[in-house]
Amino acid sequence: MMETKTYYFIGIKGTGMASLARILHDKGNTVLGSDIEKETFTQGPLLKAGIKILPFDPANLKAGMTVIKGNAFSDDHPEVQQAKKMGLPILTYPEAVENEVVNHTSIGIAGAHGKTSTTALLSHVLAAVEPTSYLIGDGVGKGSAGDRFFVFEADEYRDHFLAYHPDYAIMTNIDFDHPDYFKDIDDVRASFETYGRQVKKAIFAWGDDANLRKLDVDVPVYYYGTGEKDDFRAENIKRTPAGSTYDAYFKDQKLGTFTIHLYGEHSILNSLAVLAVAYMEHVDMDQIKKELANFHGVKRRFSETDVAGDKLIDDYAHHPNEIKATIDAARQKFPDKEVVAVFQPHTYSRLAAYIDDFAKTLSRADKVYVTSIFASIREKSGSVSSEDLEAKIPGSEGIDMDSIDKLSQYHDAVVIFMGAGDIEKYEDKFKELLNK
Repeated sequence: MMETKTYYFIGIKGTGMASLARILHDKGNTVLGSDIEKETFTQGPLLKAGIKILPFDPANLKAGMTVIKGNAFSDDHPEVQQAKKMGLPILTYPEAVENEVVNHTSIGIAGAHGKTSTTALLSHVLAAVEPTSYLIGDGVGKGSAGDRFFVFEADEYRDHFLAYHPDYAIMTNIDFDHPDYFKDIDDVRASFETYGRQVKKAIFAWGDDANLRKLDVDVPVYYYGTGEKDDFRAENIKRTPAGSTYDAYFKDQKLGTFTIHLYGEHSILNSLAVLAVAYMEHVDMDQIKKELANFHGVKRRFSETDVAGDKLIDDYAHHPNEIKATIDAARQKFPDKEVVAVFQPHTYSRLAAYIDDFAKTLSRADKVYVTSIFASIREKSGSVSSEDLEAKIPGSEGIDMDSIDKLSQYHDAVVIFMGAGDIEKYEDKFKELLNK
């Protein structure tokens, strides 16, 4: 029996921190922490698990605690100073995650897009077959006693993933995102390569990504995709409104025929990466087949609601490639319906860096509405506006909370709300209108 500890999280409501808190709590430790009093979506599940959340106060800290400090907090935070004064062990969030990484067969999922969906799918599949703990970047975490596997999202932003040394890495793609941190695509690729050199057993990478094909690392790289040069391949793909079915191969060996009730080509690729890990770890393929067919997606990734005859889809897509994937998925699932996109640009720097790509991918919808830009904490203004994006998309219009009734003209349509800011408030307002 492992000895249990008392963990105190500074910034416990952060998405990664909340996930980690739930893992350590599930393993029998005492977990509590502090944060701002404003309610966040991570709060409910923590409270439901019996994890106490306190307002920031140095008096919260007690002898015997191990402190875990969120990425947003510096050493001059009063609670950090108090912990130092008391001589308590202090771990940063990445150091605490790395403790889990090195003590299990670990798989770190990295990529500009598809991290959360792939992490969730791999967690679901492995957890049904073997004891598995997992940490997903949207506040979801689960610890399992006697766990063999640890599956976690490894985020490239500000090089956070360089804290980790997993057994395996999945790399879904390399893209120039986060222009507030990375200089250019080569800068991003260099970070992925550094992370790749810290992997102990193997990397599974998407074969169509030119930057991933250039990886210079010390472990085998197995490419997955639909091309003949890929090691893990999907062939005979059939995409229908019920999902996708394909034959999976490793080199010349057929692994079986697999079905997923997920949409878009990216979902097929994500499931191939999951198959690759399971195959390398000698997990029973028949069980994998069953669990892939049982999985129905992640919140804020193509989440569907039916309201008054319309299909509303909520999606976190905030980069051109993610928008393309989401519209592609909607066309597969609803081939006969009109597709209406409501997009909230997320950060001035990202919109400025990709304005033409945003225009091109959004134009795949039948009609596009653009809200004002959701600014980040790091940048309050910029040289670009949502009107600049509208000007590049024929027939598009601006929309705000007062003009949301523009969407009422669509009947039996698919309305996709996309963005990483507070796009959900627009969707909620529209649902209210429809329900009247």
